[in-house]
Formats: sequence, structure tokens, C-alpha cells
Amino acid sequence: MNKIYKILIILLSLNLIEGCSKDYLDTVPTASTATATIFETVDNVTLALNGINSLFVIGYHMYDHGYGQWMYGEGGIKMLFGNYPGNHYEADLAGWSVIINGEWREINTSAFVTYPWYFYYSIISNANAIVVNVDNAKGAESEKKFLKAQALTYRAYSYFMLSQVYCYRWSDSNNGSSSGLVLRLDTSTDKMPLSTLGNVYTQIYKDLDDAIALYTASGKEREFFYDPDISVAYAIYARAAITRQDYPKALTMAQNAKAGYPLMGNADYTSGFNTPTSEWIWGSFSSSDENQQWSSFFAYHGYNSNANAVRTTPKCISKELFNKIPATDIRRTLFLDPTGYTPGVDYITSNGKAVAGKALYNDAFAKYPDLFSTALIFTHMNFKFKALDLPGVGNLNHIRSSEMYLIEAEAKYFLSDYTGAQNTLKSLNRDSGRDPVYTCTKTGTALLDEIKLYRAIELWGEGFDWFDLKRWGDSINRKSYAEGGNFITAHAITQNPEYGNKWTWVIPNAETDYNDLIE
Repeated sequence: MNKIYKILIILLSLNLIEGCSKDYLDTVPTASTATATIFETVDNVTLALNGINSLFVIGYHMYDHGYGQWMYGEGGIKMLFGNYPGNHYEADLAGWSVIINGEWREINTSAFVTYPWYFYYSIISNANAIVVNVDNAKGAESEKKFLKAQALTYRAYSYFMLSQVYCYRWSDSNNGSSSGLVLRLDTSTDKMPLSTLGNVYTQIYKDLDDAIALYTASGKEREFFYDPDISVAYAIYARAAITRQDYPKALTMAQNAKAGYPLMGNADYTSGFNTPTSEWIWGSFSSSDENQQWSSFFAYHGYNSNANAVRTTPKCISKELFNKIPATDIRRTLFLDPTGYTPGVDYITSNGKAVAGKALYNDAFAKYPDLFSTALIFTHMNFKFKALDLPGVGNLNHIRSSEMYLIEAEAKYFLSDYTGAQNTLKSLNRDSGRDPVYTCTKTGTALLDEIKLYRAIELWGEGFDWFDLKRWGDSINRKSYAEGGNFITAHAITQNPEYGNKWTWVIPNAETDYNDLIE
């Protein structure tokens, strides 16, 4: 962590270089730039905030800092920590089983242990610099309030994500008294002990309360979907509250967040999840001019990408989850359905690979002509994500109003408002047109199971699966092809949430070797 905070000004300057105009580069060109210069005006602070936006996407060139190209900012978190270790996401990657099965969570020297810590504390350090310095910048008070609110939003989000990775789930925390995180709220590099998890949530709530107040007082609105705003703050608040089992707060914040973000129609739903729609509350920008090449989310998930990670190992939904999607549901069409094809002829029964030249293979290319010519085809492979340009250009969503409907339904369930939860599910699934015949009359545990099912269906591949399992305390149960599922043998495991330090990643030695106040 000492290294992270010592490179604070370097990070800010490099981020400015990546996200600003040539004219600005001529005036503030190097990492030796003084903090006072960076924060001299609100225009400069805006560029610093844009630097955080960029850092959020690229992970500050994680590959250049000893990490693999798959560790590419928030997209890498979604894939490595949300999708791979969960119940409903599979790829023929036997060599990745140690990550997919959560076997390295207690190796404090592993790059996978270090990556989220480095990434989110880099964002926190940059956000802290804005929070500490923006009040003294030259410019309109309304702009300073808005920029400070955005920095607080980023800080709250980062601490929330860190808590999901490195802390116990709330139900195991003894009401928040278990170990939390190092809560750095300024630009100092002093050694600090861990706070409690309860204190982490208190700070997350405070940051978001302060951000919401500042957004409101500023009277300003964001220009671009990738900038945080008050709806983003509400949405992060809803996520944090539902994870902390604070259901009244989760309900209020989810309802606030989704206001003004109507659910998208089916045409948008099946267009590739690469361009903002009516329900995108927050995302990250991508274009052919700002191409992450092989290190982008869509170079791993876009079905039409020419990246090796897609062509040879397309990402698939679990057979169990796919079979639970009703035939009337548009979301079923986002995956390759093997129904009606001949096992052992059209596809290999031991791994789901379609046989070249046979019906399933030919039909996949006919239906999706933008598949790369050398792509391998697997049953249940994903057609949800599509790259806008090769190898992996695509705007990346972080928060959709659909998620807020699901948080609202879950909060209502735990508040014993079963009818309200049922109606919220109907709004999401039936009234949106995703499944025009959907209905729900379930109560009790069956209703909670329905909410969990539709979280898995609606949010598949968007980085929620493992995090949801952890906060619920639900087990992993993946079935092999021989067992009737579609996981390769190396990934076909049953694992309860007590495994591996209660599914909690240890703090990396990069922090503990420097910070001896952590016990």
C-alpha cells in the first residue's frame, strides 16, 4: 500500500495525460507536476476525475505492473472475481481451475490476491486527492461540489468492492465487528490498522450521503454515462445496503436509483450489451480509438471477437440455469440451445463442442454470421455480449436499472412484503416484454428462490454470480457433463461457503509487509 500511495501524484498525472487534450499536455506534461498545479482549477480537477474514469477501465496498465493482461480494471474484476468462481459461468479452461474453484484465496503473494487491492486502492488514492484538494480549486462552487461528489462516489464504490473480496459476509461478521479494511480518507501514507467491517460500511454510507447532498446542492447533471452522478450514488448505496442486510435502506435507494431509467426493450436487450440503453445507470466508455485490444472485457466475452480467449474458449451459461429460462423468455435466445440436435453427432457429449460441418455448427454461423471464421462452437455459449469492433471494443455496463428492480424485490421479500416483491418481479420480467407470460404467486422460501433465479438469469456474465453466492451463504454446485451438467471435470465441484477462509481473500503481503499495524 505504501507504494500505491507514493505513486499517487504519478497516477494522477498519467491519468491526466491519458484523458486530456494536447493543449493540456503542453502545460502539465510530467509526473513531477505539483499537487497544487493539478488541483489549481476546476478544469484541472475535471481532468483528474476523467483520469479516474480511465483508470477504472484500464486498471492503470495492470499488465505493465506484473499482472496478466486479463487484469484489466473493472472488467477484470467482473470476470475473475464475479463470473469465473460462480455457479453459472463456464469455459473450457482446465488450467484456470485454481481461480475458478477459489483455491488461491489464501496465498497472500498471488497476483490474484493483490490485484483487487492494488486496483481499488489506486482509485481510492486518486479520489482522496480530489476530496482533499478540490475545495481550494479556482472555479464555480457548483462544479467543485459536483466533482467532490463524484470522487466520494468512486471512493464508496471501491471500499464496497474491497469489502466483498477481503471481508467476511455480513452474516458472519458478528454485526460488523469482524475485520474490515484500511480506511484511508486523505493522502497520507501512514501505517494504519484494519477497521471493523461495521466501520467500513459506516464510511461507505457517509460517503454516499455526502455525495448525494453535494450532487443535489450543485444543481448540475453529468454529461456522459461514464461519469458518476446522483443515480450512481443511489445504486451503489442500494448494493451496499442489500449486502449489509439493511433492507429498508436497500429498498429506498434502489427505488431512487432506477427512477428515470426505464427498462430497455427486447431489441436493445439482444443487441450486444455494448452501447448504453435507457436502463444504463453507469458504464465505461470504449471506442476504436481507445481500444484495450486483447485486455478488454469484450475480447473475453464478445462472441464475435477474434481474440483467442473467445475463439477457442467461448463463455457459456450453465446448463442448469439455461434449462430454467422459460421458452417464452427473450433471455433464452442469448445462448446456443442444443435442443433438437443429436448428441454425439452434432456435438461432443463430453465437452459440448459442436462438430464442424454438422447441423449445430452450421446453424450457429448462419444465425450469427459475425462469428469469427475460426471460432469454436459450444452448446450453451453466450451471444449476450458482442464487440463493436475487434478485438474487443464495447462500452461496458456497471449498473443497470434491472439490477435495482432485483434489489427492490429482495428487500421487499426480507421486509415481508411478498406481494410487493412479486409485483416487482412482474415489472421486470413481464411488463418489460422479456417474458410476456411471466407471473409470480410464490411466497416464503420459494419466492426468495425465484428472486435468486432471476438475478442469475438477468445479470448473467455481468460480474455478480460469486458475490451473490457469498452474501447469501449459498453453496457452489457445478455438474460435469457426465453428471448431466456442462462443466468440465476440473470445474465440477461442490463447495460450501465456509471453504477457503469463508470465501474471503486474504490481505496481500504487499500491504502487510509495509503496514505492520495489521495484525
